[in-house]
Amino acid sequence: MTTETVEAPRSARTARRSTNWEKWGWIFMRASGVVLIVLIFGHLFVNLVAGDGVHAIDFAFVAGKWAAPFWQWWDFAMLVLALIHGSNGMRTIVNDYANNPLLRRVLKGALLVSTIVLIVLGTLVIFTFDPCPTGGDPALLPSFCGAQ
Repeated sequence: MTTETVEAPRSARTARRSTNWEKWGWIFMRASGVVLIVLIFGHLFVNLVAGDGVHAIDFAFVAGKWAAPFWQWWDFAMLVLALIHGSNGMRTIVNDYANNPLLRRVLKGALLVSTIVLIVLGTLVIFTFDPCPTGGDPALLPSFCGAQ
């Protein structure tokens, strides 16, 4: 009878050398998942159940909602957690299936860049949203903006 040893997975070999990022990624996925459930169901309740439902969602609804800092920060937290949660899941898939170290590095770099770009763009939309810009063409402005 021969005895064979099974090589430790890449993540276990890496964990011995430095901070165990896989463990912290696993913990983050569980914690962010719980917080995302609260954020998403709160978002869905306010947008679809309270008020007139899906038929009330239009430009004015979003403008009114984002006029309150509470909803800006709620949507910001949902955006950031969802993007990082999804990116971390994709990173795990890349680690599992990309065997070539160069390919793995390129894919994880692309994930990092796309996540950062989407977080920056989403943050700009949420915090710089102005439904009634000064100097805008009155014909293009919503009716609730009034004459400027």
